[in-house]
Formats: sequence, structure tokens, C-alpha cells
Amino acid sequence: MTGKLVIYGVNVWNSGQMTAPSDSSSVLDRQLLLQLGERLKRVRRQQGLSGAALAQRAGISRTTLAAIESGDPSPSMGNYVRVMSALGVSADVALLSSDAMQVTPRIAEGPRERRVPAVSVLVKADGSHDAQDLQSLTLHEKAIKLMRSDPALIAQALATLENWRNSGSTHSRFLWDEWSVILHRREWRRALSISRRGKELRQASPVPTILPPLVRAAVLEQVGALKKGVQLGSKPRATQKGVG
Repeated sequence: MTGKLVIYGVNVWNSGQMTAPSDSSSVLDRQLLLQLGERLKRVRRQQGLSGAALAQRAGISRTTLAAIESGDPSPSMGNYVRVMSALGVSADVALLSSDAMQVTPRIAEGPRERRVPAVSVLVKADGSHDAQDLQSLTLHEKAIKLMRSDPALIAQALATLENWRNSGSTHSRFLWDEWSVILHRREWRRALSISRRGKELRQASPVPTILPPLVRAAVLEQVGALKKGVQLGSKPRATQKGVG
């Protein structure tokens, strides 16, 4: 790949990639937050700052900082900006709010007109393992949202878990025991952790089984598109004045 520009781990336009489908926003948003959180954690470590020191500098709690570095959508945008400012990378915020991220004037295209983005961004999961983690995390987020609104689904997941435990297999028994605690106590943060343990738990999870088939299929389709690369915006036309 040539001429690559990275914004929060996202690559600016590269030919041959697909345009973002309108129904992929949930997976795309999650991927972007995960990449942003990982980048902020990496910058903190490069600067030799502990989590406690950065949290104090940014004026937020260590819990909030941990959520931000995990790409959690719960913290407010203001808290994300505070961390970026404390790390000295607030120029990225300036880029997002500047004219560089706005669209150009309307361009005639046959009988119709359209706006062409000044910046076209390619979002791509970096490797099949990352894509698999993203897929599992997204499925769990959707399933937990359903269980919060309908507790009967928790009982359904527990029933599936009990069937697995009675199957005679011992390969994932310790993880299943932990899932029993999570489901009974509704400790969703443990289920959605992006730590190594969180990923191990999701690999042995009964939670996605409560999802409707159409929801599961939609997530798998979105992640499949992300593996190939999803282009946000379109390629600027070099032949048009003021574009590109």
C-alpha cells in the first residue's frame, strides 16, 4: 500500500475497496472506538505515564480512563477529548472539526449533483484474529442489550449453558462456571472486557445463542465487509477543480 495516512488506526482511501454499506455503522463504530482506545493506551505508555497519572492529569477517574482505553462507548465524548488533550494529541480533534473533514461544493454528475468528501477513509480490521474478536464482541453487546430489556433471555442463556455442562465435555468447564456467575449476577462488564480473559470467556459463551438469526447474520456480514475494507466517503476526482 502506498501513500498511507493513519487516523486512529484507519487508512485513508486505497483503490479497490468497497464503499461502506448503510447498515454497517454499529460494527464500524465499535472498530473505530477499539482502535482509538488502543492508540491512546499506546501513546500513554510511550510517554511513560501510568494510568493513575494520566487519569489525574485529565481530571477523570481511573475507571473512566480504563473504559476509554478499552474503546468503551459509555464514556462521554468530552472525556475522550480530555484524555487526548492530556496526551498532547488533541490535534486529531482539530482535524475532525476543521474544514479538512468537510465536503466540497456540489459537483455536477449528469442530470444530478452530489457532494464529494474532501477526505476518504478506509476502515479495515487488521487480521482475521482482530476481526474474530470484533465479531464476538459485537454479538455479545447486542445480546446483552436484549437481555437487559428481557430478563427471560438470561434464563434461556443459562439453560443453554446447563446443557453444555451436562454434555460431558470438560474442555471449557471453568469458563462455563464463570459464565454462570456472570449471568446470575448480570456482570456484563466482565463479559464485554477486551482483556485476554474477556476474549477467552466469549469463546465459550452461551450468550450469542439468544440472538435472532437475522441479527447474527447482519453482524457476520458487517464484519466480513470490514475484513475486506470499508471505505467511508468516495475517491476524490482529480479531474475536477477543487477536488482531491
